[in-house]
Amino acid sequence: MAPTVSLSTKLAAEFIGTFLLVFTVGCNVLSANAVWGGVSIACVLMVSIYALGGISGANFNPAVTLSIALSQASGGAGMDWKTAGMYMGVQFLAGLCASISYSVLFWNTFNLAPAPGFGFVSTGLCELLYTFMLCFVVLNVAVAKGTAGNSFYGLAIGFVIIAGAYGAGSISGGCFNPAVAIGIDVASAGLGFGWCIYYVMCEFLGAAAATGLFMAVRPEDFGKEASPHSALVSEFLGTFMLILTVGLNVLGSSKAGAFSIAASLMSMIYALGDVSGAHFNPAVTVAILVSGRCEADLPPARAGAYIGAQLAAGLVAGACYTGIYGGSFAIAPGASHTLLQASIAELVFTFVLCFVVLAVAVSSTTKDKTMFGLAIGSCVTVGGNAIGAISGGSLNPAVTFGLACAGVSAGQTILAPIIYCLVELAAGAGAAVTFKATHSVDLEDSGVKDPLKESV
Repeated sequence: MAPTVSLSTKLAAEFIGTFLLVFTVGCNVLSANAVWGGVSIACVLMVSIYALGGISGANFNPAVTLSIALSQASGGAGMDWKTAGMYMGVQFLAGLCASISYSVLFWNTFNLAPAPGFGFVSTGLCELLYTFMLCFVVLNVAVAKGTAGNSFYGLAIGFVIIAGAYGAGSISGGCFNPAVAIGIDVASAGLGFGWCIYYVMCEFLGAAAATGLFMAVRPEDFGKEASPHSALVSEFLGTFMLILTVGLNVLGSSKAGAFSIAASLMSMIYALGDVSGAHFNPAVTVAILVSGRCEADLPPARAGAYIGAQLAAGLVAGACYTGIYGGSFAIAPGASHTLLQASIAELVFTFVLCFVVLAVAVSSTTKDKTMFGLAIGSCVTVGGNAIGAISGGSLNPAVTFGLACAGVSAGQTILAPIIYCLVELAAGAGAAVTFKATHSVDLEDSGVKDPLKESV
């Protein structure tokens, strides 16, 4: 029987973790660490979660605590309201102490406010959507029954910060945490005070939305029958957050765009992999369908429904980031590069992505139950940096479709997106054929004859 941790010990753990998080935020901002700041903040959250998760659950965020309490109140696993209230109180106190501490350390501070040119709507959407993502990932990797006992929870949660910090940080500052928002605003009261009230409202709304959609994708965790629509909701949400992060990074001229986009993909894969398979990409869906290894779970009709959900998510995400920025961009080959060069680039690195998905998530021989999300997400880091200047590094027909629809206002032409989509789908099919050849041992181990080998 596991030893019981006292409430006072849990509250001490929450204080320590929240203090370290908010203190790290302040130090990075005051050091003007624009390139690595988001990674630094994400990593302090990740290591603190691994260090203290077994003690208090490692919430370190009143919005996270609210989403977990709402989960229990709705009939699922979570936390009672009394404990949640005490957690929140300690988190707010830690945020205040940390903000005062970094202000004294630097003998300087900074104000909480939207970036110049952005108002209530854009700021509120950024805080709501990425607080939603953070709480949603927490619920799926640390509360859900289907992912119980996993070792990737800290990595998945921490990397949400990388997704949001570089995407939305240039608009709202990227708090995604009421303890961060209030701490910063109080410590900088001499420069102005009040935005924290709006930030906290949006963050709590994001937390509530996370619990509601957590119930939608995992109804069985709440004593309800599993729904065939859960997988489609899963595919929509994962694709939406991916493409939203793409658009915000591009429009914000992010210094770590590919890494931020990869982090969003990785976190949502860990959150929803056991719900829908976490394709979030029509090329991946085609690759899995063509591989023939998941015929029972992914018949052609379901594959078509998945692709429909992914494309719909791309359309909505494109409209969302366009609304936040009040403008968009066209998807096309980079300056001095031809459509042929861009097509070859998309073909090669979409192949890499789809092949890795098949190898680490489908193959019985090379499947990895812990590192699969990091491996798949890293393909976006690879491709985004390698060919971003050539083609934009879409690697995903849903991304291409969403960006193209949103880019109409920026003079988007139709030829490049169509060629991109066709090439990306072909890359998915090519990855499946290659996978059948390189991983035929999967069929040999199961006693099933490999038709590819039999034909030789």
